[in-house]
Order: sequence, then structure tokens, then C-alpha cells
Amino acid sequence: MLIAYRAPQDFTRDAEMRLERSVVPVDGIVPEGTLWLDLVVPTPGEDKLVEKHLGIQIPTREDMEDIEPSELLYLEHGARYMTARLLFNVANEPEMAGVTFIVKDNALVTVRYDEPKAFAMFANRASRPGGCGPTADAIVVGLLETVIDRAAEVLQATADRIDRVSQDIFENAPGTVRKRGDYYDTLQALGRYGTLISMSRESLVSIERVLLFLSASYRTAKVPKELREQVRTTLRDLQSLEEHATFQSNKIQFLLDASLGLVNLEQNNIIKLFSVVAVIFMPPTLVASIYGMNFQIMPELHWEYGYPLAVGLMIAAAVAPYLFFRWKRWL
Repeated sequence: MLIAYRAPQDFTRDAEMRLERSVVPVDGIVPEGTLWLDLVVPTPGEDKLVEKHLGIQIPTREDMEDIEPSELLYLEHGARYMTARLLFNVANEPEMAGVTFIVKDNALVTVRYDEPKAFAMFANRASRPGGCGPTADAIVVGLLETVIDRAAEVLQATADRIDRVSQDIFENAPGTVRKRGDYYDTLQALGRYGTLISMSRESLVSIERVLLFLSASYRTAKVPKELREQVRTTLRDLQSLEEHATFQSNKIQFLLDASLGLVNLEQNNIIKLFSVVAVIFMPPTLVASIYGMNFQIMPELHWEYGYPLAVGLMIAAAVAPYLFFRWKRWL
């Protein structure tokens, strides 16, 4: 699908700038004054229509998945090509999507094969007065800002979930015994959040490279000072988010270590209980073994109170270690 965004015909001031949306058919023409062309899962015919309109080459899906820096950020025939990896489908199974931004003259082209939520957020914002800038460069910077805002939302929501897991690990009521399934659920949740944080950080790094590329190109281009400052501010915000993602990643690692430590403590308590029970029953077993021997001359066997004495001796031999362990607070 090819979606065209352009300023309204009655647009007069930057403060009233907004974008009007229209879907361009394959056999149609791109509307005059279009600032942003959004290619969503484009067909070959839609690619050719945009290529003919702007005189550029639209990268294929395979080109967008290339990891070589020289294939992701480059200049060609007066157009700036920038590919970033964006996070999407966060609520279900998080995935990474390659998105290419192409700026030629005063037109922005985005090529994507997935639906990152940030695009819908920016399109909604840009449809209101003052929701975007009046140039293609301003639109691409605004779009990247929205992507970063969305990443911040994801990181904050994940941080809140991590805090709840932390409380569940460390703030159980005294004496509460956790089930084996609880530990499994905790480790599974931490693994899921760790993957999400890692993917968010990977996305932020790719966006940072795009912003650095834009900043470098703006030094030689005739770009308003306000836009250059906006790029620098956006870059600082992104770097702070990267630090936050690193902090959350370290916190997840700490919680994983703590969870495994608690599992080991539970296992040690079980082993300790078995050890204590074995020690308690060793003396009675010794007494019973002695009087179970088949020697002919054993004076105690002929005593009238020999049996009660042996039983009492076994009970005393079991109780004494138990009381000693309680006194030492080993139980």
C-alpha cells in the first residue's frame, strides 16, 4: 500500500502545519506537494511509481535486512538512505522490523514491511495542526522522535513489571514457602523481559546511527538551526534511554542471580533437614543394633526392665540431638 501525506491547500503558517492522508493506487499518480510517501508492504508496481516520481531506487526487503553499515546509511543520486531496526508487536511476541527512510529534495519515503506502532502514533499526531514540521527533514526527525517516545513507553512499562517481579522475590511474608512453579514463572518472566530490553536497546542503537548520520549531513546542508538543535536534543534523549536500558538489563541479571540463589537456599534447607533427621535417628539405630545382636551372654536381655530401658535409651538418644540443634538454632 502506498500512502501519501501532504500539506493542506489552505496551509499558511508553520504553526498550522498538518498532513492530509490519501492512498495512491498503483495506476495513479503521486499528488503534487506530497511531503511523505509511506510504502507499507509495497508491490513492485508501487515501488516503480515512487521511483519514477522521485528518481530514486527503492531498496528490497533483503537489502533492508543487511547488517553492513555501508548498506544501511548512504548517499545515492542526491538522496539519503537510512535504515533502522524498530521494535513492534510488543504486546505478544516482540519482533524487529527493518524500516528504510529516504530523503530526496523535499520528500520523505519510508519503506516498511511491518507495523511499528510509532508510525500510527506519528500519523495521528501529524494530522492535527502543528503536529509536524513543514519539510521532509522535519518530518523524518519528528517521526524518529515518535519512535524514541514509543521505545521510552516500552522501557517504562517493562521497568514497572520488573519492579513487581523484584517485590515478589524479596518481599514475601516471613515463613512463606514458595512452590517450585513460582520460581519457574519468575525465571520465565525475567527471561522474557530481558529479551525485550535487549531488543529495545538494539533498536535504539540503530536509531542513534541514523541520527548521527543525519547530524553529519546537516552540517553541510542548508538546514535551519532549529532543526539541527532538535536532532541534537533527540540524540541526547536517545542516549539517556540507552543508559536506562542498560540499567534495566543489569537489574534483570541481578534478579536472575537472586532467584537462582533462593532456589539454592531452598535446596540447601531440604538437604539440611534430611541431614538432621539422619543424625537424630543414628543414636537410636545404634542402640537397637546393639540389642539386636545374637550373642548368648547379654545380661540386659534377662533384666526385668531391660526392654523399657532400651526403648527409653533410644528415645533419649533421639531427643538429645534434636534439643541440641534447636539450641544452636540449626532448625
